[in-house]
Amino acid sequence: MVHLSPLARSVRPSATMAAAAKARELKTRGITVFDFSLGEPDFDTPAHICQAAAEAAQAGHTHYTPANGLLEARRAIAQWYSQFHGWNVQPENVLISNGAKHSIHNALAATVGPGDEVIIPTPYWVSYSELVEMLGARPVLVHTSAEDGFKMTPSQLRAALTSRSRLVMLNSPCNPTGTVYTRAEFDRLAEVILDSPLAVLSDEIYEQLTYGTAAPTCFATLRPELAERTIVISGASKSYAMTGWRMGWAVGPKPVIDAMGNIQSQETGCPSSVSQHALIAALTGSQDCVQQMRHEFSKRRSLVIRRLREIPKLRLVEPDGAFYAFFDVSAYFGQPLFGGPVSNSSEFCQHALEHAHVCLVPGSAFGCEGFVRMSFATRMDIIEAGLNRLDAWLQGKL
Repeated sequence: MVHLSPLARSVRPSATMAAAAKARELKTRGITVFDFSLGEPDFDTPAHICQAAAEAAQAGHTHYTPANGLLEARRAIAQWYSQFHGWNVQPENVLISNGAKHSIHNALAATVGPGDEVIIPTPYWVSYSELVEMLGARPVLVHTSAEDGFKMTPSQLRAALTSRSRLVMLNSPCNPTGTVYTRAEFDRLAEVILDSPLAVLSDEIYEQLTYGTAAPTCFATLRPELAERTIVISGASKSYAMTGWRMGWAVGPKPVIDAMGNIQSQETGCPSSVSQHALIAALTGSQDCVQQMRHEFSKRRSLVIRRLREIPKLRLVEPDGAFYAFFDVSAYFGQPLFGGPVSNSSEFCQHALEHAHVCLVPGSAFGCEGFVRMSFATRMDIIEAGLNRLDAWLQGKL
């Protein structure tokens, strides 16, 4: 008999993946499901990126690459940071991995271990705390509020510091809330960080998806001294509709990047060779595809905000980035909903799927009970029809 390790027994499945799996199960039974669970653009990867991958495969670029990625691909990332953020990055400061999640794991594995503490503002992406705990470190959750726009304050960060604090994880634009910190807000956090021994893991995977007057800030560029203690994580999945290509990267101090590369060399050998050629095309080719996707997401965002505000008793903090709406459903707890009353966000999502056939993700998975997350990375007609169903269920009109 094979015995499972303590690690295997402790790791919980991704809540977003679990929600999507339940939605697929209903679909196989012929039920129309309005699935707002996964954070995946519904667009196809742009044609010029696919063409670059096909040409690379035909040219025989199908072998191992260096563990940290092709020099040409790391140069393309460095050049992109220079153009997009005005940050002078060298290829030696870049590591390409099999998706941004892999990059986050590499960064944590290189910087924290048993007994260390990692500060994470809530709500947070479901994998943050799990990845921290897998390494024997302890996540220290800092609870933000809707009233504060789901933004951690300098005083909250300062209060969370202990002698074991090693790292703070920041995410802007944020999954699940869509929150975007302003440069001034980040700068005030930077003051606390620079007065402490903290390092920073800044997850900026949604940086090209902001709306209205909101603008992304690359945390490492705030002050010259921050670059030496910040690991920036990003990737091609969200901005270029390349989720399945698994192209993520980290930019940081060379000693940390080298350590992450050593870890990666033992874990996976190297990132996909063909995907790296696609990544080069994505970063160096026309960016019209990014603008088009952002324009479409902006329209969907406006529709979602309007429709959610029309549903009685829901409370929403308007998202300024990414493609999620994170809204408070706690006013419906204990109410006589079709299918029976619910008492928490997990039960709310379970009943919404079973009775309204609307798939959402419970806020408890993101460290914020009482809320649910809706991805609007899907067509306008699906959003409209799905919110019609949700509204009808909540109002007892199904």
